[in-house]
Amino acid sequence: NNTIKTSKYNVFNFLPLNLFEQFQRLANAYFLILLFLQLIPQISSLAWYTTVIPLMVVLSITAVKDAIDDLKRHQNDNQVNNRSVLVLMNGRMKEDKWMNIQVGDIVKVENNQPVTADMLLLSSSEPYSLAYIETAELDGETNLKVKQAISVTSDMEDNLKLLSAFDGEVRCESPNNKLDKFTGTLTYKGKNYILDHDKLLLRGCIIRNTDWCYGLVIYTGPDTKLMQNCGKSTFKRTHIDHLMNVLVVWKHFPSFHGSSWHFQLRM
Repeated sequence: NNTIKTSKYNVFNFLPLNLFEQFQRLANAYFLILLFLQLIPQISSLAWYTTVIPLMVVLSITAVKDAIDDLKRHQNDNQVNNRSVLVLMNGRMKEDKWMNIQVGDIVKVENNQPVTADMLLLSSSEPYSLAYIETAELDGETNLKVKQAISVTSDMEDNLKLLSAFDGEVRCESPNNKLDKFTGTLTYKGKNYILDHDKLLLRGCIIRNTDWCYGLVIYTGPDTKLMQNCGKSTFKRTHIDHLMNVLVVWKHFPSFHGSSWHFQLRM
């Protein structure tokens, strides 16, 4: 289906995954090891809570911040997935949610509306079945781009009877993140038509200066080029995090540092 997911946590994996990410910071891992050592009376004379309280405060604050950020991603995903779109069903245009769109559906997009999924332009309200789109969300460019339907489908215009009878078959490349490349073939009425990226409306672009256009859905959800470029949500570490990791190793493993320095001098 056409559901997207940009969040990385859920109720079940938040605690273990977030702790795993936080302990990738060597400073947190160092204090955790120090806490285990303080639990042994023969090794440390300090009470264990002198380490566990500051560590818990740091972990808790970071976890709350990460939870709030991910909650906003969940809310944004729900908002996008529940947007309304007009889909051709049984010869009539019916309103449905973005998340329910599937490959092969014929969708109607009107002026100033975002494109639901990657789809082949079939026809539009403009002469020669041109469609003007804004791709700022995809590539940052605000100037309008022009797409054009192939002549064999442009004649259908907004005739729902002809659109419902459309039984063309599209064979195309596997999903990828190349915004300016697309190769495929449309087989319709016993003839083959070459398709390229000029015939494709990508998810995330907005229809401009075009009253309406119809498109055949080709890629949905995570297979769209927009989502292929997003990638998976990963744990981000700043330059300060990397520097802190180096300083922790440098300060608390002097023997390793000394042997490495001695090795470099000999070399």
